[in-house]
Amino acid sequence: MSGTAQHVIRLRPTRRVLAYTPAMPSDGVPGLALTEKRTPTPMLGVAVVETLVDVIVSGGVAVGDLLPPEGTLSEHFGVSRTVIRESVKRIEEKGLVTIARGRGTSVRPRREWNILDPVVLAALIRHDESLSVLDELSIVRAQLEAVMAAEAASRRSDAELRDLEAHLARMRDSLADETAFRAADVAFHEAVMASSGNRLAESIAHILFERALESTRYHGVDPADNFRITLAEHEAIFAAIASGDAVAAQSTMNRHIVDAWQRRRSPTRPATKD
Repeated sequence: MSGTAQHVIRLRPTRRVLAYTPAMPSDGVPGLALTEKRTPTPMLGVAVVETLVDVIVSGGVAVGDLLPPEGTLSEHFGVSRTVIRESVKRIEEKGLVTIARGRGTSVRPRREWNILDPVVLAALIRHDESLSVLDELSIVRAQLEAVMAAEAASRRSDAELRDLEAHLARMRDSLADETAFRAADVAFHEAVMASSGNRLAESIAHILFERALESTRYHGVDPADNFRITLAEHEAIFAAIASGDAVAAQSTMNRHIVDAWQRRRSPTRPATKD
């Protein structure tokens, strides 16, 4: 090893433990508290990967620390060494760890993580008490969808405009129905992205949006008349696309996504940087 010391995660001795939750042992060494054995699932590898990702993202295993050895993980998760080996390879592919033969598996710096990986992004949002990850997500999503709105305005077809108009009509008709309104809202955005023809931007925006929608923090609290405000913003986006005004389509889409998040965002959690 180089001059930087590596800390091996110590597991508290117990015969009952087969799962991990983040903890700080009484001796001050970063570690993983052990919990009761969980009922085996048919997707053992998926469960192990998700748990290890969650522990790393939450800080249960710090940057530079070593994961417990394969045999120890196998015993604690109640799965075979093969499952553990494949699971660790999966988190290596996500950029979270480096596997060094003879030296162990160490956690990599956060800047090297694949944040667009759905499992990693979901864990980051889940442990984002400051909401800074959701702030950044909203900005990036707004910029991506703004570019796609501009492209949609430049190449929209009559059929695509009719599709967008139909989603707007459903939004108008469901102002009193939260579930239906939100579904029509999402469908409108998906239609704009699809009509842009920008498959890469569409794919990245979908990843961001889908992970955000899984978080109750992203939904926040709707202020009074939020649906009417949201409808008006969508109508402005549609008008710009329908008229072929790419500049207006880009600016109105960007402003809508950023403003919509700020309306819902909890004012009690100021954004902070790591």
